[in-house]
Amino acid sequence: MSPDPIAETVASLMPRAKAELTELVAFKSVADFAQFPRSESEAAANWVADALRAEGFQDVALLDTPDGTQSVYGFLPGPEGAPTVLLYAHYDVQPPLDEAGWVTPPFELTERDGRWYGRGSADCKGGLIMHLLALRALKANGGVPVSVKVIVEGSEEQGTGGLERYAEAHPELLAADTVVIGDAGNFQAGLPTVTATLRGMTLVRVSVDTLEGNLHSGQFGGAAPDALAALVRVLDSLRAEDGSTTVDGLTGEAVWDGLQYEEDSFRRDAKVLDGVRLIGEGTVADRIWARPAVTVIGIDCPPVVGATPSVQASARALISLRVPPGVDAAEATKLLQAHLEAHTPWGARVHSEQIGQGQAFRADTTSPAYTAMAEAMGEAYPGQEMQFAGHGGSIPLCNTLASLYPDAEILLIGLSEPEAQIHAVNESVSPEELERLSVAEALFLLKYAAS
Repeated sequence: MSPDPIAETVASLMPRAKAELTELVAFKSVADFAQFPRSESEAAANWVADALRAEGFQDVALLDTPDGTQSVYGFLPGPEGAPTVLLYAHYDVQPPLDEAGWVTPPFELTERDGRWYGRGSADCKGGLIMHLLALRALKANGGVPVSVKVIVEGSEEQGTGGLERYAEAHPELLAADTVVIGDAGNFQAGLPTVTATLRGMTLVRVSVDTLEGNLHSGQFGGAAPDALAALVRVLDSLRAEDGSTTVDGLTGEAVWDGLQYEEDSFRRDAKVLDGVRLIGEGTVADRIWARPAVTVIGIDCPPVVGATPSVQASARALISLRVPPGVDAAEATKLLQAHLEAHTPWGARVHSEQIGQGQAFRADTTSPAYTAMAEAMGEAYPGQEMQFAGHGGSIPLCNTLASLYPDAEILLIGLSEPEAQIHAVNESVSPEELERLSVAEALFLLKYAAS
């Protein structure tokens, strides 16, 4: 089949896609129930379940995963003897961060300058819409040629591992010949890309205590050990002078030999301020795809407004450590915790606990599924060849699926190209990317079924 009927059908479905994404984005489905109502996530899960039922999926279920969230599952049987493809997305989103920094409300999908803005529009509610568009296009042009399982996770952004543990306890549920993870993105808008590697991650919360309670800084400052100052020393020890990550025992010298990320392009994509240097050494691709990276993502300490002249008795921080393929996340966690303890000054009491973890991932890009995807992307993006890139982020489910189903082929595509600014304020999705990738996924399923 030529791509034209598929492309024409997807194009005709784009107004519906926008309307559905508007509904999905409106759910404040942040899986942190200390900050956002559980009811918002439950409503989003029910929306997904209803959408799958409307497409003829069977066995649609809300799966209560061990971390207290829900994932949504459905099965669409294909022709007898056809392979099974698992399509993945997640409906949970990152918090909106500083809502004042959003040009338009984060939970209202808004079109501006040719893009659709809203939290989750690209990461990853748009990924679910991509899957639906591809399936609808196939149904309108002869039918879906494979059996399809869909799993839509409810806590991917929290890294709490609910779906991974559920899958391990029910290994038959997500078994498939090929898995398409719709939670990655093109290297740049308009350049079809499959993500070949993901860094793993670990989240560690560290607490430092020095006093039974806060003290007057005039009466005791200068001799009383300041827990916040001790924590600052500990956090500073995690970086070398050039900003490279320095966790004792964790190597950071690997190189990336695939598609390169030019520094000027990275500075533009990351919106680095003029005059501010990038951190680390090696190529940009080395730093963000092949090497570990530590980030302090939160600190509990007194805010500037309302601060008192006190020596702090306690302080704590949340540390994210991204680990590259080839490094075991559990071992990296041990090294990080040992480093924190070894670098805590003044005999201060330090305690750390892991609160999330995911292993790194490397795909087999020589498999038949990759051949089919390369052909499909070449047709959906005329004049472009599919590229292989790394991704600095983590999708913990990938390694779980690779472990449970070692013969399955796993491909990562999606809508999170650099302009999408996922996890930041003013996240957006390109409707052109949504349309083309939906065409590519539909063509992939056709070609894969015929291979």
